[in-house]
Amino acid sequence: MKKYIWCIILLSLIPLLASAHVIQFELDKMSSGTVFWKYTLIGFQHIIPEGFDHILFITCVFLLNTSLRQIILQASMFTLAHSVTLGLAMYGLIQPSPAIIEPLIAVSIVVLALENIFFNKVKPWRLIMVFSFGMIHGKGFAGALKDLGMPQYAFANALISFNIGVELGQLCIILLLYFTLAKPFSGKPWYRKAIVIPMSVIIAVIASYWTIERIFFV
Repeated sequence: MKKYIWCIILLSLIPLLASAHVIQFELDKMSSGTVFWKYTLIGFQHIIPEGFDHILFITCVFLLNTSLRQIILQASMFTLAHSVTLGLAMYGLIQPSPAIIEPLIAVSIVVLALENIFFNKVKPWRLIMVFSFGMIHGKGFAGALKDLGMPQYAFANALISFNIGVELGQLCIILLLYFTLAKPFSGKPWYRKAIVIPMSVIIAVIASYWTIERIFFV
């Protein structure tokens, strides 16, 4: 698990290769350690308890898998993707519109939920889907961070810390689902019919409502 966390940290550095950023927020001066823990906590809270849509996305990633390794691999692809677009958005290299991104985040959840319903095992295209949708979610994370503000003097530290916090939140969701559902019940003949499909249907309905709401009422 330690190796996995370090890989995530390294992957989070990719967006920092951009030459310059346009964030000009000036927050009260904090030590580098304080910035790290503050933005790690902010990232974690953006998943638990505030990120219900992201929790449902990770739940969809989980449901079609019974192997913890497979689940973490897909979560890693999601993290890599959202780290890249989050960094690019925060550096001002891309400027996604929330009016487009927020409905797409909901659509990504619907698509994964429907895949869980109609397919009984992970298909080769799942990693590509998760990566693509992760890039969309990263743009959503950027919107939240821009509303909050970033310390210009410790921009890289805050950005990496936020990514780490998001990843820790995702890992908590994955481990909770794995040890409460997959590990004790995935070997049962009724697991798919009683757990995977009903949960996916509920998630698809919720995310479909969000899609309509975000397109027409936000």
